[in-house]
Amino acid sequence: MVSRDMHPNPEQVAVESERAAERISTIVRETPLRRSAALSDAIGAEVFVKLENLQHTGSFKLRGATNCLLTLNPGQRAAGCVVASSGNHGAAVAYAMRELGVDGVIFVPEQTSEAKIEAIRGYGGDVRFFGTDGLDTEQHARAYAEQHGMFYVSPYNDAAVVAGQGTCGVEIVRQLPDAEAAFIAVGGGGLVSGVGSVLKRHNPNMRIVGCQPGASAVMAKSVAAGRVLDLPSETTLSDGTAGGVEPDSITFELCRELVDEWVLIGEPEIAAAMRGYMAEGNDRIEGAAGVAVAAVTARKEAIAGRKVVVIICGGNVTQAILDAIG
Repeated sequence: MVSRDMHPNPEQVAVESERAAERISTIVRETPLRRSAALSDAIGAEVFVKLENLQHTGSFKLRGATNCLLTLNPGQRAAGCVVASSGNHGAAVAYAMRELGVDGVIFVPEQTSEAKIEAIRGYGGDVRFFGTDGLDTEQHARAYAEQHGMFYVSPYNDAAVVAGQGTCGVEIVRQLPDAEAAFIAVGGGGLVSGVGSVLKRHNPNMRIVGCQPGASAVMAKSVAAGRVLDLPSETTLSDGTAGGVEPDSITFELCRELVDEWVLIGEPEIAAAMRGYMAEGNDRIEGAAGVAVAAVTARKEAIAGRKVVVIICGGNVTQAILDAIG
């Protein structure tokens, strides 16, 4: 296992993701990869959707959470875990802790959706509120963990978490080995770092497209600036990707190396993508998944005739949001 104290390169992440895929297989399900007739026809490409919204807990986050907990030593497990999350990571860690018999505390920003809070509590999670931006919640949770001698499970800034997210890429390689591009929603960068490492190792010409809401595009703007920026985030349907990035995050350099293109999406486009996807009779998707769907539509000229994957990263969305987007 790559040390948590180092910044792994894509090759190391890809190798660890292969190991993680075996490690987590008894807890995490392999999700389907399906061709989307509607998106394929609309875009003029072969578009496949990787259905992480059908994962236990309703998002890809269970992969990283499970791998992280499974790589802790007995003393760390006994001391318990602390989490900071906008919802999906918290639910994933709560689920993994329940399965593995680990105790912990989960801090969420004050504006976290009720659906995600209920999900965390449903898995036995001890939910506590702090902050209004993902970054300040993370900083508080880290301090709490240090004060109480507990292990902090980062949503993205941990090599085991990134490798766990990379297991989604391991499945994509097996399910669609000739894919040419992948559209991936980005918040802290754990998913795109893990999956991008695996896909690029399999095919160096694979095009990785990072997708962010324009209202909270911290990683994209940080990569453009060459350093992690401290930027405010506006309200967005893509609450799962909203918030800042830790200054020393291992995902920053991975994103700089792996992401070939960034696409920023406006709120009307996110809403339209969610409506269009669900109108075809598909399962619910949350705003972060809508960002990736909107991005593949926005880049249809560039990917015409190609075989691409869109990761439907989560499906945890409130009825109030569904009503609001029509």
